[in-house]
Amino acid sequence: MITLEQAARLRKAGVLWTPAAGDRFVVPDREMDDDVFVVSDMTVEVHDYQGSKVIGFNGTTEWALDSIEQREVIWLPREEQLRALLGSHFVRLEAGYTVELTGSTHSSPDAEQAYANAVLHLLDA
Repeated sequence: MITLEQAARLRKAGVLWTPAAGDRFVVPDREMDDDVFVVSDMTVEVHDYQGSKVIGFNGTTEWALDSIEQREVIWLPREEQLRALLGSHFVRLEAGYTVELTGSTHSSPDAEQAYANAVLHLLDA
């Protein structure tokens, strides 16, 4: 899984998120940085409310929240989502979690973190 720091940098760099079932996110700065939530049709749903996205927590599973605006959470993209962001720049994922792009490589002890580093490299370029 990518780090919260990487996810925050992706958001700051302008990576847009359209929440969908299976997406992971964190609620930062509320003493819940280590809690990863998953959008699900049963417990965590996304609603349009007066022109903005609101993430609703259903039932008693997420007892401390009823809902939170999308702009208040940080998306933790999965491997395939990060790879999609690389588009035609992606060449391959090598053994040892090294992402090869046209013109650069990005290594990490975790595949998703390597992909995130590659995306951040493209956005910084």
